[in-house]
Amino acid sequence: MKNKQLLLILVSLFVLVTTENVKAGDLAPEKIAGARTISTDTAKLLLDRGYPFVDVRGQSDFDKGHLPGAYHLSVKSADFTVEKLSKIAAKDATIIFYCNGVACMGSAMATEKAIQWGWRNIFYYREGYKGWLDAGY
Repeated sequence: MKNKQLLLILVSLFVLVTTENVKAGDLAPEKIAGARTISTDTAKLLLDRGYPFVDVRGQSDFDKGHLPGAYHLSVKSADFTVEKLSKIAAKDATIIFYCNGVACMGSAMATEKAIQWGWRNIFYYREGYKGWLDAGY
């Protein structure tokens, strides 16, 4: 009986500790070393100039709506690779990552991966699709 109680306590502590790091109120970082954080207005200017935007959200979110002309490459899928990203933009070309907004870590994750893979002209659109919609675009 004591072993079952101990096991229950350990499992409860494990669940508490592993879920403690992920909170609904967590926000994506404001800045990422090696990238430039941009506002929604700057994102609009870059989109109008034809720079590639990469929507890193899941397929269902992308299907519900995305920035005009955005590429879809989910950062949480096996498709997010150097090869696939290279088909969108060369490592020395401008590329912009976005996801669902400041509460979404996807664009931060994608930006960090692209930096590790050698991309050097990265814009991090932290406000993401939510910021785009809120601005009325």
